[in-house]
Amino acid sequence: MDDKVLSSLSNSYGRSKFLEERRTIVKPYRRQSPFITIQGIHIVKAVGIFVIVMFLLFSLSGVITKLNDSFRLSSLNVHNAVADLNIEMVYAVMGTENRYFLEGLPKSEQKISLAKPLIAMATNIEFEDPTSFLGRELPGLYAYQQKVIAPRDGSDYTDMPIESTPSIKEIEKDVPVKNTEDIDPAPAVEDTAPPPEQTTGEKDVVYIYSAHNRESFLPHLEGVTDPDLAYHSEVNITKVGDRLKEELEQRGIGTAVDKTDIYGKIINDGLDYTESYDIARPVVQEALAANRDVSYVMDIHRDAQPRGKTTIEINGKTYAQIMFVIGRENPNFEKNKRIAEELHNRLNEVYPGISRKVVSKAGTGVDGVYNQDLLGNALLIEMGGYENNFEELYNTAEAFAEVFSEYYWQAEAVNTDEETDKTQQ
Repeated sequence: MDDKVLSSLSNSYGRSKFLEERRTIVKPYRRQSPFITIQGIHIVKAVGIFVIVMFLLFSLSGVITKLNDSFRLSSLNVHNAVADLNIEMVYAVMGTENRYFLEGLPKSEQKISLAKPLIAMATNIEFEDPTSFLGRELPGLYAYQQKVIAPRDGSDYTDMPIESTPSIKEIEKDVPVKNTEDIDPAPAVEDTAPPPEQTTGEKDVVYIYSAHNRESFLPHLEGVTDPDLAYHSEVNITKVGDRLKEELEQRGIGTAVDKTDIYGKIINDGLDYTESYDIARPVVQEALAANRDVSYVMDIHRDAQPRGKTTIEINGKTYAQIMFVIGRENPNFEKNKRIAEELHNRLNEVYPGISRKVVSKAGTGVDGVYNQDLLGNALLIEMGGYENNFEELYNTAEAFAEVFSEYYWQAEAVNTDEETDKTQQ
């Protein structure tokens, strides 16, 4: 290739390169805006994601607080975590996959709403319960954060059970007693009274004890007017347990009464009054292990409400009113609740108004179990208050024994029929 051809090619290549670079240099300049343009849909998505994440975090924290420190998912932990969910909600959720489950619900309940239960789980606030809004802010209001399962007509939050905490030093020494003629009268039973038609024989199927065994009553304590000092080592709620035992056995139901001085153990061991249920627990466990015939456990207390809240007159006779307390944090809650509701309704059918209500307790400041996890048929019964006298309390013990014995024998008949059917099969 000669020099002319090479020169021509070189000039041609250089010119094209020059034109290309020139086009790049003279390319129009576009001024950039200092603002970033964001579409509205992106803002909406970001806000929505933030709200959902925060709500899930609060819901998760609510679930976690229901677990114990070891975060073990035991049956009790699972029970507490779903305590705010009712059976209708479970059916509604299952009905989203299988419409058959919705057939058992009213049409008004077939549409599920998760907003309320999720908010309750995340915040511990229930819209139907005004006390839940300020329960942790106002001192003492947590005492009213109890759920009423079976109310009585005319009852409200002012007559909820109150548990007083006495000062050990102030009540360690007993005061003189008064009105002793009402304390230990013989039960009004005629010698000619026929024996009960049904009996448990040698079996003690009811076990009675008192975790707060020294709870006493002002009408029988000399010079005591302060409800917080209504305690005595001998004249106390255990007398009511003794009378209840007598009334039940007259109706053929074998009953054992435990006389362990729980409060004495607190004093001797330097413990706190709030540990009463923990101290009573091994006592009850030992009794149940020693007697496999026990079908019902009753923990008898007296309320710290005044006389106007714990007394009723029925057909000219004065009674100390009853209240059932169920621990919402025990795995037997549903069974305990059914028994308490049944007895509450039966009592008020025979003695209108004698049973104030059935309440459940859980959370800060309360035990929440009350040793009711030890047996499915376990009851905590508040009989009267600090201003009731033993005559009124004994009237109530008789009324309760009458209604309970009828319930017991009916339940036994059902159990016997079921066992017979199983044997025949």
